[in-house]
Amino acid sequence: MRKLLASTLALVMAAALCGYGFWTQQRPEGHYLSDLRIELALNHGVPGEHGNLLGIEPLLFPSDYQNLQRLHRKLSAYLEQARAQGLVGPRTVVVLPEHIGTWLWARGEKNELFQVTRNRDAEQWLELSNPLRYGLAMLSANGDDRRADAHLRMKARQMASDYQQLFGGLAKEFGVTLVAGSIVLPAPYVERGVLHIGQGPLFNSSLVFAADGLPLGQPQHQQYPDSETRRYIHHGRHFPLQVLQTPAGRLGVLIGSDSWYPENQRQLQQQQAQLIANPVFLSGKNSWDTPWRGNRHQDAAAELPLQRGEVSEQAAWQRLTQAAGDSVSSMSVFMRGQFWEQGSDGQGFAHQAGELLAGPPSRGARLLNLWL
Repeated sequence: MRKLLASTLALVMAAALCGYGFWTQQRPEGHYLSDLRIELALNHGVPGEHGNLLGIEPLLFPSDYQNLQRLHRKLSAYLEQARAQGLVGPRTVVVLPEHIGTWLWARGEKNELFQVTRNRDAEQWLELSNPLRYGLAMLSANGDDRRADAHLRMKARQMASDYQQLFGGLAKEFGVTLVAGSIVLPAPYVERGVLHIGQGPLFNSSLVFAADGLPLGQPQHQQYPDSETRRYIHHGRHFPLQVLQTPAGRLGVLIGSDSWYPENQRQLQQQQAQLIANPVFLSGKNSWDTPWRGNRHQDAAAELPLQRGEVSEQAAWQRLTQAAGDSVSSMSVFMRGQFWEQGSDGQGFAHQAGELLAGPPSRGARLLNLWL
């Protein structure tokens, strides 16, 4: 009798495990509707032979990341509308916002992950749907938040491939230089024109793609991760800032709050940068008008001319992000949308010849254009 019960229990457990394994492999996709409208919020200067900086502030949601076709459709629709307005040419440098590539961790996941309303629940669905990958990633995770590290590390190889396919493809499709926002990957590097992941810590990195769809230079790592991500994202100060030659001029990239620090501006100025792209993700719905949070976890923040809470987020970003030297044109581009309960805010702006350029505020997707 005991043998029969044990055999029956073993069969039930085996069937349950097989059923669970089968369930984890199923990835049906839900119904999808997308708003492809975008507003031209800033268009400064006149067309000329030097080209333009074109910022795209997309309105994105988790469902946009369920597959690459959806995300491509939305971003290409924005670029098509910019091209129809004469804003896309061979000397155009397109700038996308920070973390636009990081959310690729959700690509290909189960419908349940996209239907929940809290990030915590989405993470639980991610773990349940990928038990083996998650377990292996936890073994190699590091940082103060090993769970967040593992969530990104477990999908890193797929994310790197998707990132290059999507954004390199868009650069080639529209014949532009494209600053592909940023993506969090373990020790990323480019070899023979292909983005790879390494075995080291996670970095928040940006890659620039040329009009042939291939990367320019190496990934640019964020120098000063912000207070919300420093528990699992490593600083990139061992990797110097680089300046890349583009058809529109010499380009440097400062990710997020890296644009606040004069030392970063000086490094780019010493390399004769003419253009600075600043992809940003500002978390929190309606946070643009709240007191500036600063970055109290970075020693360099103590030397900034502003103190936390002294001015609004808007005032702080616009004052601290001024490019060093009147010969440098810069553009800050913010992510828009809602990722589970995490909202985002910010209104993109530019600096040219010492002048702050900002269009009227709006809630939808925005285009920002600066003729050089």
